[in-house]
Amino acid sequence: MEPVEINAGAWYLRALRDDELIDDRPALASMGESDPGYIARCTAHWAADTGYTWAVCEPTTGEMLAEVRVDPLAATLTTRAREGHDDAVATAEQSVRRFATAMLGLTVGD
Repeated sequence: MEPVEINAGAWYLRALRDDELIDDRPALASMGESDPGYIARCTAHWAADTGYTWAVCEPTTGEMLAEVRVDPLAATLTTRAREGHDDAVATAEQSVRRFATAMLGLTVGD
């Protein structure tokens, strides 16, 4: 599946990026992710339908504030947020749960 963008009210969700326009690596590092291959692996999971990861972003700047991941094989959802952005990840989590149910036919647990 190609990455799907989700409008989550005050936030928008998109695939993780590391390109000439947007680099999510600093935001991921602030959330404890230091693996340099993480974004590439998340992109590969989308293509193989084995995992779906969204960057939860501030809509005017595109700054990544949090992350939501769905593992369709285990039917689980995980989140993490930069300090001070628990509201963004809580809203995004609800939107991703609705997406998982409607588009993937999954009821995801924690």
